[in-house]
Amino acid sequence: MFDADFLRQALVAAPVILFSLTVHEFFHAYLAYRYGDSTAKDMGRLTLNPLAHLDFFGTAMMFLSGFRFGWAKPVPVNPYNLRNPRTADIWISAAGPLSNMGLAFLFGMIFRTIYSANMIVPEAVMMIVKFGVSINISLAFFNMIPLYPLDGSHVLRNLLPPRYEAKIYEFQRFAPYILLFLIITGSFWYVLGPVIIWFIKLFAGNAFFFG
Repeated sequence: MFDADFLRQALVAAPVILFSLTVHEFFHAYLAYRYGDSTAKDMGRLTLNPLAHLDFFGTAMMFLSGFRFGWAKPVPVNPYNLRNPRTADIWISAAGPLSNMGLAFLFGMIFRTIYSANMIVPEAVMMIVKFGVSINISLAFFNMIPLYPLDGSHVLRNLLPPRYEAKIYEFQRFAPYILLFLIITGSFWYVLGPVIIWFIKLFAGNAFFFG
């Protein structure tokens, strides 16, 4: 099922995936704590230790999907502890994807520096840098799909006027099935793919695809 090239890429991508998912969940926990909820901190989730955040299935999907999407264990948040719950939920939910975009930008700048300076680096290092760009952008946009339980569903629910809340909750009952369909068929990639590629070019330049 997996050829030698895929296994080689998987070995290089693994630390990038672990790091990216860990940073994503850490910032969810950090923003929740800053907004007044210590639930995640009390459960040991306000940490950069990847073992505290890993979801086996979500991590496996990163590899099975060709490093296009994945997830970690959701950070627990008690909305009753939050100051300004609607605003807090938006920023707590957006914190993970935004942290991934920040990482993608940093990896992109590293790639641009290496490429423009004609630096000679080991192939594995260049692969790590390129994975750092593509995996983090993919994680950010996948998690912002407005379907429960992804981060985007929380952002959408809190941006809409409160009168739509009941309808949103009703729709989100079916959201996991819609999301599963999009994952199995790969349909989400037709929408997100061009956006992800555009941001890869923005952060790392066109050379990313042939450098």
